[in-house]
Amino acid sequence: MVNAISILGCTGSIGRQTAAVAEHTGIRVAALTANRKIDLLEQQARKFKPEFVAVYDEEAAKAFKLAVADTDIRVGSGMEGLIEAATLDSADCVVTAVSGAVGLKPTLAAIDAKKRIALANKETLVCAGELVMARAKEKGAEIVPVDSEHSAIFQCLMGRGEGELHKILLTGSGGPFRGRSRATLEDITPAQAVAHPNWSMGAKISVDSSTLMNKGLEFIEAMHLFSVTPDDITVVIHPQSVIHSMVELVDGTVIAQLGVPDMGLPIQLALSYPDRCASQFEHLDFWKLRDLSFEEPDLVNFPCLALAMDCARRGGTAPCVMSAANEVAVHKFLRGELGYNRIYDAARGAVETIPRQPADDLDVILAADTAARAYVNEHF
Repeated sequence: MVNAISILGCTGSIGRQTAAVAEHTGIRVAALTANRKIDLLEQQARKFKPEFVAVYDEEAAKAFKLAVADTDIRVGSGMEGLIEAATLDSADCVVTAVSGAVGLKPTLAAIDAKKRIALANKETLVCAGELVMARAKEKGAEIVPVDSEHSAIFQCLMGRGEGELHKILLTGSGGPFRGRSRATLEDITPAQAVAHPNWSMGAKISVDSSTLMNKGLEFIEAMHLFSVTPDDITVVIHPQSVIHSMVELVDGTVIAQLGVPDMGLPIQLALSYPDRCASQFEHLDFWKLRDLSFEEPDLVNFPCLALAMDCARRGGTAPCVMSAANEVAVHKFLRGELGYNRIYDAARGAVETIPRQPADDLDVILAADTAARAYVNEHF
């Protein structure tokens, strides 16, 4: 069990659940970071009494500093503040729950400081997987996945010898529109897209789950986390979300990790690993399970997954461009500025337009991210 944590992105869905796990397990919260939600941030700060809080937005940081002026909490801002939170001496684990490429620099800084990384920021590995994993190996920093699927794979591979893995079976629910044609999704509203059938998540990741882009991002993450090729991963649609992922070993044995669909479980494991501790979460009741079913993913009507798998094979900055373009397009959709099916069009257009480069330099990666965002804002 880690002793103290920094939560990067504490006001988001994963950040809030991490705070709840920390409270339940008695882990000290040494630092918090947020972007603008300073009312919730103030509540968390007064509850957990961290020594340092960073607010990414400069104006929000000024307002927060005034709000907690009666406390001993140090307040930072901008990227410098995020990096300080990620490298705080008193924290032995950094939970990266921020959204977007903003999480890259703090994660690399935490790796350089040899912290355990409880990884919940998809863009870290989607955009810079080779760079991040190489840096972690060089520095001896531990990366433990928080995503339910990657946590499941991580658990299935515990104790396995090198060469035992044959294939990763990455499961996904299929989202709220499973079985529908692309033509019938033209008029989908944000309210419909965020209504995930099994998981309680933030708006952006819920939309990504509905388009299957989230599964595509997880496909790319899994490649880097577990040092496999795209051909070593198979996506399996599993509507019940009971099996969180599986691995097939070389002798044909399949190992699966099952549990209730609650993100608190993989979060707690990332903080307690290699140990386990009792949790407050519901346990799986087999007598309430009606069935467990499996389907092939529909790559025709949900082309975001096909695009992500193609970008995984292209490599370089292609996944970064796709991820950044998708992020901008999703936020446009959530604001009512872009149609649902146009999310894919925006991501594909960026990938086809912006030249692919090797993704072995952080400045190149961040430039690709910026170019993709500019492309979508200009053309969509």
